[in-house]
Amino acid sequence: MGTCLFTRGRHPRRRPDGALPARATQRSAERLEERRQAAATSEARRAEQIQAIKDFIACAQDAERAAYSRPEAWGGDEDWNSVASDAMTRLWIAERHLVLLSDAELHAPVHAYGRALNQAVWREIGDVEVNEHLEEHKIAFMAAARASLTSP
Repeated sequence: MGTCLFTRGRHPRRRPDGALPARATQRSAERLEERRQAAATSEARRAEQIQAIKDFIACAQDAERAAYSRPEAWGGDEDWNSVASDAMTRLWIAERHLVLLSDAELHAPVHAYGRALNQAVWREIGDVEVNEHLEEHKIAFMAAARASLTSP
């Protein structure tokens, strides 16, 4: 058997100029950086999702407060109407932001809870108490939000 002309009898990974080991080291460093960036992106997305959930909960609390403080006579308090309208606008914006950032499993519960809050604020719930109307939807939303945060 003759000597390979390319390697001249030396092992290909042991070039005198060190080119192959340097390339392997560079590629290894690139892969490590790619994994680090993927982890950083994932963590940033999770932080955005957590903030969107917190924003939605804060807006839901404002809407619930408006539902509880609604005057008995319809149209009897323009200040309340303005506060309630603003609270519901913020809620719908927060809902859409959360839907944009969250997994599909959270979409239906967040929408259902928002709709239930809307019904409670504008008294589309008949003789049902506000807390009784909201409880099921609130629990479903919180469970779905918790599950979305624990999934990888």
